[in-house]
Amino acid sequence: MKKLIALVLALALCLSMAAFAQADDLIKVGVVNNPPSESGYRAANVADFESVFTAENGYEMSPYYSLKNDEQLTAAQGFITDGVDVLLISAAETTGWDEVLTAAQEAGIKVYLFNRMIDVDESLYEAAVVSDMAKEGETAVNWLLDQGLEAYNVIHIQGAMGSDAQIGRTGALDAQFEAGTMKKVAQQTATWDEAEAKKIVESVINSGEDFNVIYAENDGMAKGAVAALDENGITHGVDGKVIVMGFDCNKWALKELKAGNWNYDGQCSPFQAQIISDLIKSGETPAEKKIINEEKGFDAKTITDEDIATYGLGED
Repeated sequence: MKKLIALVLALALCLSMAAFAQADDLIKVGVVNNPPSESGYRAANVADFESVFTAENGYEMSPYYSLKNDEQLTAAQGFITDGVDVLLISAAETTGWDEVLTAAQEAGIKVYLFNRMIDVDESLYEAAVVSDMAKEGETAVNWLLDQGLEAYNVIHIQGAMGSDAQIGRTGALDAQFEAGTMKKVAQQTATWDEAEAKKIVESVINSGEDFNVIYAENDGMAKGAVAALDENGITHGVDGKVIVMGFDCNKWALKELKAGNWNYDGQCSPFQAQIISDLIKSGETPAEKKIINEEKGFDAKTITDEDIATYGLGED
């Protein structure tokens, strides 16, 4: 009986040691990202990383979510102190990251940027799998110019100020304001929030100033803007008074487009996780560190059900 107990204990110890060894072999990944509640885009982005960086795929992932750059910086430093192998960052703001990324490099931690660029020397990260936010803005504004309106009186609802998405999507429109081809009726941040966007549009409506374009830097803010229009009996979309433009291509937003309630939606791909995983496991640093997700814009007059099924994010 004693021999049997000893054998069972020895077997249990072996299994425990094997499990420990297996856990110890996992690549430890710290992820600094915006919270999934930020938008439908971000929910899809978070889900993408959760599906790829799993124990089954050889990873131990620890995420941290915040819309505040200072909190993200503190979390990144914490991951460095904890000794992660890899640090993945989608920064709330483009600035302030030099010290943290230098500390990661000195600790031998590989850094990958995703979704958004930050203002650091490229020697401080392995690769950046990102959207070209400036091109998203240029594509949207070029589409708007192609509409040939007699006048462009624009309510511009911005995302979180200082983020790569906000800077990129704002740039092309600012150029039109400066050139005098479009009028800035309002330009204000709603920090990606639907309710805040609604308040911005309500304020312009109450002021009595005329407008015929709403350029919202994500779908949620466009939705809030449309709610304000509806409550005030202002028509919008195809054949409506106000052109409505959003970004991210949530499935529900693309359906609004196809129904003619909106006019334009700019794609922003949330799927970067598998590309980064492949880079990590290859052990190689790509010759071209900036890897751009190919994206496009969709017009209410040409979008199809197939487009919605292929490019739409999240639930209906």
